[in-house]
This record gives sequence, structure tokens and C-alpha cells, in this order.
Amino acid sequence: MENAAAPGAMQSIPALLARNARELGAQTAYREKEFGIWQSWSWAEAAEEIRAMALGFLALGMEEGDHVAIIGRNRPALYWSIVAAQSVGAVPVPLYQDAGAEEMAYVLEHCGARFVVAGDQEQVDKVIEVQAQVPCIEQILYLDRRGMRKYDHSRMNALADVQAEGRAGHYRFDAELDRRTAALSYDSTCVMLYTSGTTGRPKGVVLSNRNIIETARNSSAFDSLSARDEVLAYLPMAWVGDFIFSVGQAYWTGFCVNCPESPETMMTDLREIGPTYYFAPPRIFETQLTSVMIRMEDAGRLKKWLFVHFMAHARRVGPQILDGKPVAVLDRLKYRLGDLLVYGPLKNTLGFSRVRVGYTAGEAIGPEIFDFYRSLGINLKQLYGQTEASVFITQQPDGEVRSDTVGVPSPGVEVRIAETGEVFYRSAGTFVEYYKNPESTASTKDPEGWVATGDAGFFEEGSGHLRIIDRAKDVGRMANGSLFAPKYVENKLKFFPNVLEAVVFGNGREMCCAFINIDLAAVGNWAERNNIAYASYQELAGHPQVLATVQQHVEEVNRSVAEDPMLAGCQIHRFLVLHKELDADDGELTRTRKVRRRIIEEKYADLIAALYDGSKRVSTRTEVTYEDGRKGHITATLELRDAAIMPGLQRREAA
Repeated sequence: MENAAAPGAMQSIPALLARNARELGAQTAYREKEFGIWQSWSWAEAAEEIRAMALGFLALGMEEGDHVAIIGRNRPALYWSIVAAQSVGAVPVPLYQDAGAEEMAYVLEHCGARFVVAGDQEQVDKVIEVQAQVPCIEQILYLDRRGMRKYDHSRMNALADVQAEGRAGHYRFDAELDRRTAALSYDSTCVMLYTSGTTGRPKGVVLSNRNIIETARNSSAFDSLSARDEVLAYLPMAWVGDFIFSVGQAYWTGFCVNCPESPETMMTDLREIGPTYYFAPPRIFETQLTSVMIRMEDAGRLKKWLFVHFMAHARRVGPQILDGKPVAVLDRLKYRLGDLLVYGPLKNTLGFSRVRVGYTAGEAIGPEIFDFYRSLGINLKQLYGQTEASVFITQQPDGEVRSDTVGVPSPGVEVRIAETGEVFYRSAGTFVEYYKNPESTASTKDPEGWVATGDAGFFEEGSGHLRIIDRAKDVGRMANGSLFAPKYVENKLKFFPNVLEAVVFGNGREMCCAFINIDLAAVGNWAERNNIAYASYQELAGHPQVLATVQQHVEEVNRSVAEDPMLAGCQIHRFLVLHKELDADDGELTRTRKVRRRIIEEKYADLIAALYDGSKRVSTRTEVTYEDGRKGHITATLELRDAAIMPGLQRREAA
């Protein structure tokens, strides 16, 4: 099927569903792995399931304009509930499934959700816990029946029963459903998605059918996506990226959405599906690379030699071959041999054998990590986007892919750089408003439709590619006037498999210091191979050999940073390895794993003070949240270390 259908005729997601059921009826639309078995639904079957659900929603009294909260892992029935809600004129509001009850309570109350569609008992329990403080909730609908038999069902229904009611009573509701679906326009609300809330309370971003469909149409054409493609839907349904890939682009092109059985089986399911179109934030690619390096450490001598030898060759010529650039015949032959012995089996293990287009975004990815995947022949690219843009602001065209830029403006998007260095954009994907927040809407989007991203960047001369330096509010100056851009240094640190997270401080100060989280999987594997016993993350993080290794990483990063004349002042003078992992449940990260700097600076003020006053050790007590929601405290004595500073900055200053 071509992607050139007239947008005017397809002005809602339900309209695209009807087209796909008509034109691609027998083609697989959804797959889900349950109990180890893949189940499939064609577009015609999905349309029938969605219609039954929409009729059931009408039977429950769902009105046009109602907000419907959807909470759970990626499952076809939850995606169907999104489209069913749209079909009756309601507004779907996906929530993060790993959010605590109190976080959910804010969103549920703010949007005034009358209905909640929950994936399982865990999500139902969280909604019931806050129902007293969120009186707008009238009905809870659940997908998984396990554990639900003894609950009070006076305001609760199984989603399957709602569908059965819809099928049984369709004569009563067919005409009303058809009327409501036909009334949907390009300016009707398609979805409301809440921001991650790095600087305060999450904001409800209202996105229209125009925003989603125009963005899906343009971005699908950019990468020649079609009904033949496959995607793995595993990222949070509350995140705009999942919505544009698994709903917007999926319904525009007609490609298949595959849902893994669980987060624990995701990597296995990825290998079984072998998607052709794949997105992952840098953290996923970092984790996969860490697992590869761990396996190589445990491999035999011959296997390790083959990996090191052929990967060195791949880094040298792989990206050029991928981009269709001239490469010597012997180098091509050696690369083919490497593909047979190393690259091919590795891609198959990672689940990337069929990836035609891969993207990463959300945070800057370390250039070494990015180049590693491209050297294997994986067409990994970067995009730059926001919830308020319906994702896409810039993308990297094939053949113009680099680790240090985020590409050129996406089709239909205008981008400009303000005098302050802040990036602005406008497009058909630009959000309608922040729900119940006209002040924030006005401060973010001007009357001409230009949106302030909050990021600092610049366009390169010649290539026209955009480079993002950091969050505009995070970019500052050191006390000596040199530029301070913490994310630049943090991403270099996170290239090392041993480093999971890093937070760099230094704005307005004489020097930069850093908090570092070790990667428990990578460092734990090292400890086991070296017969080093440890009982907890805290004990391993404080081990002298671990601290020495991290110091080597910090000093290697300092050498790299010293080579950049603009950012050489960001070298790390002192650091500590934190006694706990930064955690979204503790408010230190957003649900999309972005660092909440202000909260970290307040929570760990004693540790920051110790880094800057020259202390060698510091004792601290920190509040933590356990998996069951209980609060507790952990105490620790941390070692603070000095790192060697490279002379690059001084040479430049002397010059």
C-alpha cells in the first residue's frame, strides 16, 4: 500500500483503522506473546475488537470529551482501548505503568478521568488506593482477570465483558457510534500525554489528529516506511514516541505492532520478531552493548580475538559501507568475512538482523556507542524531538548520519535558533495546548506557533545539521567564564559499561565535580570473574578496585574533554560513586530516565558540599523508596577522589 492517501480523507485514527480494515484486512496488524506463544490479529480482526470495545464504552455511558486513563504494559487490547475511546469521541490519556499511586493520582485528578482501563491487578490496586482522593473515577476496566474475582465489581468490569456487552447491544449503539466517529475532525483531540516533569509537575500535552497524522505521514515518507515493516512495542505507552510509532505511524502505513510478553522476555522476543523498524533510547543501546562486552570477557581466547580483530576493522570501514561510500575491495571482502563470523551472529543475538531503520533519541548517545552499532551495518540514526512536537523536530537522512548531530529539520518542520542559542520550531505536529494551563502554553508557544524547546544548539555551516549542546537551563559558565555543559561530559562517562549514570556539577564554580552510579550488571560480572564477594550495590560501589576503575574512566573522559576548545573547562576535578542507584521512585529521575538535577542538588547537598570543600570522606543518610512503596533510610560513608586534569585548557588560555 502506498503512503500517499489524501490526508483530507483520513482525519482521525479510527478513519485510518477503517481504511486498513478495508484495504489490508487480512494482513497482520498486531502480535502479542502470551504464555510463550505468539498470537496474531489482522487489521479486520483488530477493527472488530475495537468496535466491540467502543460499543461497550457507549453502554457504560462514556461521553464525548471524557478522559480515559490507560495504564499497563504494551498489549494489543490496551492499544485498542485507545482507538475505541477515540471512536466514541473521548480522549485517551496513557499513564506510566511503573508510576506510584500518588503520581497516578495527580494525573487522574488533573485530567478528570471518568474511566480507567488497567492492564492487571497491580494497576487496579493503585487506582483503588487513590480513588477516595480522585472522586471523578466512575469505572475501572481491567484486561487481566487474574486475582480480580473477589473485588467489588459495582464500579468495575473486565474489558472482555465490556466488549461482550458491546457486541450483544450493538443494535442500540451502532448509529450513535457511527455518528461520533464520523464527527471526528483533524482538529479533534487525538491523545493527551503528560510530560516527564523534569522541572515540576507533569503537564498534559493536548495533541490533535492533525498533529499525529501529519507527523506520521511526513516521518513515514522520510524513511519509506510501509505496511511491510514490523515494530516492537515495548516502551511506555505514556511516552509520545511509543504513541507515534505504535499508533500514528502504524495506522498510517499499516505495519504490524508486536507486543512482547514482559519486560523480562523483551530481548528474547526482540530476537524472535526481528523488527525492521526499531527505536530505543540510549540507555537500551548502552545496556545491550554492556551485555555484549560482558559476554566477550567470558568468551574463549579464539572467540575474543576474532571479536577484537574484526570489530576494529568494522569501526574503520563499516559506517562508510553502510552509507554507500567508496571502500577498497579488500576491505569490503574482509568486512564480508567479519559479517559471516562476527557481525551477523552478533546482530542476530541482539535481534537486529532485519533492522532497516533504527532510531535513538531522548538523551544524547555516546559517540562510541553510536559508532559501534553502525559499524555492524545497523542503520542507526538520531532524531531530536519532544512531546510537544508529536516527536519529530529533526532527523538524520540516510547517508548523512553522524554521532555529533541530530540531523536536519524533519519534513514539514521549521527550526530556528534564537539569539540566546535556544532552539525553536513550528510544524503541523505542534501541540494544541497544555491542558488547564494557559500560562505555560503561552510561555512555550508564541502566537505565530513557534515553540521554545528549552535546549541550546546551533546549525553547522555547510551541512545544515543541528547540534544540541545541552538543556538551555543547564548550560552555564564556570567561575572563570568558560562554558559549562554537563550533559556533554555525562554522556562521555556513560559510554563505559561500568557507568550507568552520571551527574556533573560546576555552574558558577571554580571546578566541575561528579556523582557516578556504577552499572551493577557490568561491575557485578567483573567482581564474580575476579572472585570478589559483595553483599549489596552499596558494598560493591565502595570497593577500592571499583573506585580505581571509575577514576581511570573519569581521567580518560578528561583527556577527551580537554581536546574540545569550547568545553575544556568541564573536566572533572573530583568525584564520588553514589551509595545507591538514582531512582524514579525516589524522585531523582523522571519515568523516562532523565535526571532531575534540582532534586538531586537538594537531596544530596551534603555530598556536593563535601566534593567542593576538599573532604576525603563523608558520611550520609538517604531516604529510599522500597518496591512496595514503603520509605526507609540507608547510611553510608563515601570516599571522595581527585581526578587528574589534562593541560588542554591551559594551553588554549596561554594561546
